[in-house]
Amino acid sequence: MTVKAMRRAFVTAATVIAVAASATACGSPQETATGGGDATAPVKVGIVYSQTGALASYGKQYLDGFKAGLAYATDGTNKVGERAIEVTEVDDAGDPAKAVSAAKDLIGKGTKIIAGSTASGVALQVAPLAAQNKVLFISGPAATDAVTGVNKYTFRSGRQSYQDVMTAKSFIGDAAGKKVVVFGQDSAFGKSNETAVKAVLGGAGATVSSVLAPASATDFTPFASQLKTAKPDLLFVAWAGTTAPAMWQTLDQQGILASTTVVTGLDIRASWPTFGAAGTKISFLSHYFDGASDNPAAQAAKKAVGGTLDLFHPDGFTAAQMVVRAVQEGGDDVDKMIGALEGWSFDGVKGKMTVRAEDHALLQPMYQATLTGSGDQLTAKLEKALTPEEVAPPAAAMKG
Repeated sequence: MTVKAMRRAFVTAATVIAVAASATACGSPQETATGGGDATAPVKVGIVYSQTGALASYGKQYLDGFKAGLAYATDGTNKVGERAIEVTEVDDAGDPAKAVSAAKDLIGKGTKIIAGSTASGVALQVAPLAAQNKVLFISGPAATDAVTGVNKYTFRSGRQSYQDVMTAKSFIGDAAGKKVVVFGQDSAFGKSNETAVKAVLGGAGATVSSVLAPASATDFTPFASQLKTAKPDLLFVAWAGTTAPAMWQTLDQQGILASTTVVTGLDIRASWPTFGAAGTKISFLSHYFDGASDNPAAQAAKKAVGGTLDLFHPDGFTAAQMVVRAVQEGGDDVDKMIGALEGWSFDGVKGKMTVRAEDHALLQPMYQATLTGSGDQLTAKLEKALTPEEVAPPAAAMKG
């Protein structure tokens, strides 16, 4: 697909694809955990996520995926050996302060595994807490690159912004001499994408600048004017949440989509109709969509969630598989859990996945997609699957 053919391409940086680990890759879940501790006591796992708030739809997909993944990884028993996986769900509403309070409460009750973090800002606050208390933290849809390598106790079950941007780069070819503008929210997610675009496309010879809007913004006309004045060769949009329809409508009304190549990620299915008539003219980068892969893990996940997978189902599914792997190999010993996950390769919902030992980046496939149909009948079509190696972020030094 040429750059010319994608003149009006959108490629979503808000898109995500998560990976699910295959149960066979980590041995039988019915085996007794080898890391010590009470062989029959329940394993306490805390899920701190956005049950409510701006990212509640993402959170629901994550949780549904987690439940599906736990059933898959344990052959429907929700046990590792004789030990039941006891899951406690807590709503952080996307608020870092609430997430930290919830995590502290769970840790105080003996929970050694925390998962979730729908929002990047939440993940960045929970990660240091995990290191301070020496518990395992598996971040979820939160895409900020800063989670990778933040400390040895922190892992991730989804993709990161750098992988989004590498997928975007695959659409435009040679970036040398191009003018690129990043349009995003003034948030951890938006800034993470800004940093990634500067590193990837700027490193490839493009001149990169940014326009960041407050997360609370509802009038996007002033920002559209700035973008139009900038006249970029490529506009990279990093957006998440309920204001996306108004943002896209404004960019379209102001002629941005007709005047430059716009790159953004393919968000959840419910958002697709917001692109309107432009939807079928767009090329998307995608973390995941229904039909992007077809393997035993994907088939099991699809059946468990009701027949259609969406953007963040794989993130939850993968998190559950990582939990089972950690408990099976580590028991109650968090250091052994960490060792069991570091360097682990497995076949997940998206295909081959690897937890990179050096910094806990989750190496995974990413996708190019187009939409066909109209209105609420849009269907995503896979154009190209990029290998984990093609989109891999550079290894980061472990900070703690």
